[in-house]
Amino acid sequence: MNIIAWIIFGFIAGVLAKWIMPGKDGGGFIMTVILGIVGAVVGGYISTFFGMGRVDGFNLSSFVVAVVGALVVLVIYRKVKS
Repeated sequence: MNIIAWIIFGFIAGVLAKWIMPGKDGGGFIMTVILGIVGAVVGGYISTFFGMGRVDGFNLSSFVVAVVGALVVLVIYRKVKS
């Protein structure tokens, strides 16, 4: 059940990242889920590395970190794709 929760959490973070930074990014639903999950992991790693907080469950600060991470991953994805 935990994996399903992270997929849903990553999907929401990916959708919000695409909503904040719209554009043509192929892939649809699957790419949104992948970007969100990777973004959550990247955001959590970066915030922990720089001492800005920890990702410790489903709370608002973890969600913000996941969305910021998804934005970073989306920017990198767009640069690599173009």
